[in-house]
Amino acid sequence: MTRRAAVLAAALAAAAGPAPAQAPPTDAAGLSLPQMAVVVLDREALYAGSLFGQRVRADVDAALRALAAENRRIEADLEAEEQALTDARAETDTDAFQTLARDFDARVEEIRRTQDAKERGITSANERAQARFFELATPVLSELARESGALVILDRRIVIAAADQVDITPEAIERVDAALGEGEGIATDPPAEDAAPAPGGAPAAD
Repeated sequence: MTRRAAVLAAALAAAAGPAPAQAPPTDAAGLSLPQMAVVVLDREALYAGSLFGQRVRADVDAALRALAAENRRIEADLEAEEQALTDARAETDTDAFQTLARDFDARVEEIRRTQDAKERGITSANERAQARFFELATPVLSELARESGALVILDRRIVIAAADQVDITPEAIERVDAALGEGEGIATDPPAEDAAPAPGGAPAAD
């Protein structure tokens, strides 16, 4: 290339200016997402702040309240039965009374085990729902990390200090809510192969 051609080529390149920069990715509101290699996420806040987590929490609270009310009714019935048994002691044969007392104690223990199992079932259902939530949220979080240019998402609980700019929790809640909503109709239990259907086509209760 001649010197004159080289000068002309340089002039044209300068006139054209630098190549336009690629627009950064944006969030759901159209705002630019900061590009960071590492971001942090508050898992507890994500679950508690999501529509899914709030719905599960409300369901669990309602189930615990119903169980507490049932326990109070059972307790009142047992106290009345125990008092009636005590009142009949003077008129009941000793051996017969001991048999009645043993049967009563055995029923009390069985009822206690049944009610404790119900409470454990509510707790287990809550844990399964939370595990299912994070299973379904993982692809959403992965996409958010990709858009943010992040190579890793750290749990905020293990981070000593971090700037607000690297916390993606608020945006994650919005994204997960958009993807999952309240999570109604999403199965949180594995299918029971041998479970018979409940009357009316409803899922069989545990």
